[in-house]
Amino acid sequence: MTSKQIGAEIADGRRARGMKTREAVLAEAVQLASVAGLEGLSIAHLAARLGTAKSSVHASFGSKEALQVAVIAHTRDILVELVIAPALKTPAGLQRLSALGEGWMSYLERKTFEGGCVLSSASLDMDGRPGPARDAVAAVMGEWLDLLEDNIIRGIEKGEIAADTRPAQLAFELNAVGMAANWQSQLFGDAFSYETGRAGWSGLLKRHCVS
Repeated sequence: MTSKQIGAEIADGRRARGMKTREAVLAEAVQLASVAGLEGLSIAHLAARLGTAKSSVHASFGSKEALQVAVIAHTRDILVELVIAPALKTPAGLQRLSALGEGWMSYLERKTFEGGCVLSSASLDMDGRPGPARDAVAAVMGEWLDLLEDNIIRGIEKGEIAADTRPAQLAFELNAVGMAANWQSQLFGDAFSYETGRAGWSGLLKRHCVS
């Protein structure tokens, strides 16, 4: 083995350790953002939570804005893993919409995040703050709405959903149910039951379902 090959292996090992460290920091950053809000997230606050030097966190992200964008990307990965990927195993259309609703409510109910859904709170936190963080939130939420709308269209094409249903309108209403469920749960705690959210989601689908 040459010195060059050994050097490359050492560099690869360092990169791997760096990636693991960054992932661990991101996991904590997501939890902090769920409590403090995306705008309240900072390198200093994250370093304090981790019990490490600010310079260590800064080395991983470089700026508060870059940290915010990374948190949104990481949150998207969690949403895909826990909500979207399982739903994709069901047939497109009405069944997948039902699975997405159940997946979202379960994702919220089991307290994936300490302070509630990061994407839901970030949508409110960043809506009037132009910049990369807002753009990242808008992109992820746009993907989510497109997923809902695409499956509504598939449901109409399959004859499961009424032909006069407006896909964008129904996607808006379904998303509003999930956002409201997260808000009410965070504000009222155990007094709110996610069965209310589930009923709201299924009720909307039933109203547009072909009998």
